[in-house]
Amino acid sequence: MTLQTTAPTGAVDADLFRQLLRRHAAAVVVITAPGEPATGFTATSFTSVSLDPPLVSFCLARTASAWPAVEAADTVAVHVLGQEQEHVARTFSARGIDRLAEHGAWRPGPDGVPLLDGVLARLVCRVVDRVRAGDHTIVLASPLDGEHGLGESETPLVYHAGRYAELRHAD
Repeated sequence: MTLQTTAPTGAVDADLFRQLLRRHAAAVVVITAPGEPATGFTATSFTSVSLDPPLVSFCLARTASAWPAVEAADTVAVHVLGQEQEHVARTFSARGIDRLAEHGAWRPGPDGVPLLDGVLARLVCRVVDRVRAGDHTIVLASPLDGEHGLGESETPLVYHAGRYAELRHAD
């Protein structure tokens, strides 16, 4: 399935679209994929899709440096970052570096997928579909295993208005 790749007549322009989306707060995750080399990237496009069967999704530009590994991967891992892990998010969004080597705190998991240490939660997922959507691909994956409470925080790192933010709970 391919979604529309050109903007319909009357669609908002790219600058307005970015400004509108900056108003949406999103949890920050790092997605890792095995490969030669294995890789990871920071994403805010992660979401649950279905409870029955369990499905999650994330999006990645096909021009991203991590795309070849994600495109070839049968297994990926999603790591929910805690509020004290902005440095991890920044490492996995940096360009031109070996992000896993720079991060250092990880181990190989099922099918060689890198598993980051000290995260808020982690899901190991089997990729079930990839859907082209404009200049991105939506990756659908089925969680096979998961863990939570692996880090110091119980509060997720959030991205809003172009910067990382902490969540404050109402009293």
